[in-house]
Amino acid sequence: MITHEKIEKNLGLLIVLTILIVSVGGLVQIVPLFFQTSTTTPVATLKPYTALQLSGRDIYIREGCVGCHSQMVRPFRAETERYGHYSVAGEYTYDRPFLWGSKRTGPDLHRVGGRYSDAWHYAHLMNPRDVVPESNMPAYPWLDRPLKDAAIQKKMRTLNIVGHGYTEEEIANAPAELEDKTEMDAIIAYLQVLGTHAPRN
Repeated sequence: MITHEKIEKNLGLLIVLTILIVSVGGLVQIVPLFFQTSTTTPVATLKPYTALQLSGRDIYIREGCVGCHSQMVRPFRAETERYGHYSVAGEYTYDRPFLWGSKRTGPDLHRVGGRYSDAWHYAHLMNPRDVVPESNMPAYPWLDRPLKDAAIQKKMRTLNIVGHGYTEEEIANAPAELEDKTEMDAIIAYLQVLGTHAPRN
């Protein structure tokens, strides 16, 4: 029988046993989630992002918005009173990568969709202090430039591999959907869909 003292003195054995224990523990916690329908089934009305929303999401990632804004309402009274229903796994089915974040220099954005008009978002992104005087968010005036996303169809086809379900018609029409749009239009379209499929209280 291997004693605790032998394990501690034998570095190779300690490493092998540590990896084995961590692997088994991880598998026991992670594997069941793949078979739990509440974590793999989208909420009732959830649909994959449109081409414009998908481009907007990429711009959101590129500009580092997740560094200051989380996208996950925790199940605490203080959060649900401020933001609405807490986030559920089925709302993130089409999010790759997840943008949960943990930093809240600015408010959580998971329920921001439909809360403000497109014009409000435009003004806020051009100069946040025009609509929120105490804001410390930087301005993003450069987003008011033509949207160029030559890889949109490739992205949609790639996302289909993991189950997004874009039709050939949606993929074919994607470049036309982005035509004459700005990066600002795209990021606003993305923000306006966030949380719109939330469960009802």
